[in-house]
Amino acid sequence: MGMVILIIKIMPNSAGANLSEIKSSAEREMLNLGAKSITFEEKPIAFGLIALYLKMALPEEKGTDIVETILSKIADVSSVTIEDYRRAFG
Repeated sequence: MGMVILIIKIMPNSAGANLSEIKSSAEREMLNLGAKSITFEEKPIAFGLIALYLKMALPEEKGTDIVETILSKIADVSSVTIEDYRRAFG
């Protein structure tokens, strides 16, 4: 199987959530799934709330359901949404 490139929006449950802890937990969990090239981007939403955008390459056979389930269980995470899913070639 090949690799897929995912962009995942992670919404914290409050403006006071510790984003660095969410990032480190998400990175650790995704590395355990076999993810590579993990990066994060922070985008302000409203009223001090900041969304995290996780970008990574993942083996295609892993699927997105397990990714959403694992990320949703991280402390202070309100929601997880797959924003983009593309097959990687090359």
